[in-house]
Amino acid sequence: MPGRIFGPGPAHFPAQQVPFQRRPQMAPQLLFAQRNNALLDAPSLLLQAVIVPGDKTTEGQLVEAVAFPWFEILELIRKSPETIHEIDWRKWEEIIAAAYKQQGFEVTLTPRSNDKGRDVIATRKDLGSIRIIDQVKAYSPRRVVTAEEVRAMVGVLTLEGNVSKGLVTTTSTFAPGVLQDPEIARLMPNRLELKGHDALLEWLTAIAAKGKGE
Repeated sequence: MPGRIFGPGPAHFPAQQVPFQRRPQMAPQLLFAQRNNALLDAPSLLLQAVIVPGDKTTEGQLVEAVAFPWFEILELIRKSPETIHEIDWRKWEEIIAAAYKQQGFEVTLTPRSNDKGRDVIATRKDLGSIRIIDQVKAYSPRRVVTAEEVRAMVGVLTLEGNVSKGLVTTTSTFAPGVLQDPEIARLMPNRLELKGHDALLEWLTAIAAKGKGE
């Protein structure tokens, strides 16, 4: 007697019915497990590229696009905040560069050396003409960014007139008294911004969430 759905065979036991029922049920579980395994394999994940490099310019390497591991690394940081101190300084520069790219900036990642105090350069022309330079300090919690280091950024802003704003971004915090330093305070917040550990994570989390449509 013909089967009800899958052709000849006993109506109560179609030969191909079982596999087609099981696969859709298992797929979401497998994807969930694979994603969690990727997050658990932190050392491997942190080695993956977070940017797609573009052309080279006189200032450095253009960032063509944001690579998917950038989102995964930020998810890992969200779940395990201590991970931020396992990421090396160059990777942090790439993570910050990718964040600006995700916000719609044209981004340049400067060379590892002789960067003239500029680790990331982000520009936009759709909002007038904006040019931001960011100096990234990937420090341990025991090492703070000093007033002298922030004044170095002030010096860059003084020398480079074609800059809208300078940022000093760190995985740590700033030394006591930095915000009260007259030379630093006079430029904040319009020309100079200091982005410490908490503000950095909040900024990155918000950009990643927007990118995922959350």
